[in-house]
Amino acid sequence: MNTNGIADVYASQIAANDKTNQAAKTNKTNKTYGKQIGNPQLSEKAQKYYEKLKKKYKNMDFILVSADQKEQAEANVGKYGSNKSLIVLIDDEKIEKMAEDESYRKKYEGILDKATGQFAQMKESLGSSADSVKAFGMKFDDYGNASFFAVVDKSLAAQKDRIQQKHDQKVADKKAAEKKAEQKEKQDKILEKHKYPEDLVTVEASSWDDLLQKINETVAMGRSDMVQSQAETYVGQQFDYTI
Repeated sequence: MNTNGIADVYASQIAANDKTNQAAKTNKTNKTYGKQIGNPQLSEKAQKYYEKLKKKYKNMDFILVSADQKEQAEANVGKYGSNKSLIVLIDDEKIEKMAEDESYRKKYEGILDKATGQFAQMKESLGSSADSVKAFGMKFDDYGNASFFAVVDKSLAAQKDRIQQKHDQKVADKKAAEKKAEQKEKQDKILEKHKYPEDLVTVEASSWDDLLQKINETVAMGRSDMVQSQAETYVGQQFDYTI
């Protein structure tokens, strides 16, 4: 028997299998799933399920996260979406399990079903304060519990109130001394040119009601900071040298 010939056949088969496996691995690694963070990887079954999930919840903005990037994703949520749609941060491990386990899938989709109406109600309840929120979102822990978050720009609330507050201040200062009036005029000109930087705050809650309360508190804090800290900084440090 020609053992060398048999060995050559086996060697060729092994080489072909290695090449096929490597190609499959490469295709899986380079696969993109829309918005993603890190290098998430899904099986073919999970890929198909994930596409169906995104089509089912078109009003949500899904972001697929690799398991090793979950903390980074949560720390930078303000960069990934807008306040027009609800961000859903979900990792590839959960998508795999949802594709395989029907009861697990129903639990998560049930939460997403409720979130659709809750998000709309949240924006309505916020009223004009909704403009101060840069992003709304939700995420899941490893035990199937959902939590909610919002990225609030405190400076936006401050800017909305600035003109009215300046007007009220001018009325109150009409009877002030001439020197004070001149200082106030200089202060107004500087404030008018001043561009408030983004002051982003991420608030998290285990329920939509708690999230609504925290958003309102953060917006109010931004307005308070502008009235007291910002104006006082200009008055105390920029003008009142002779007092």
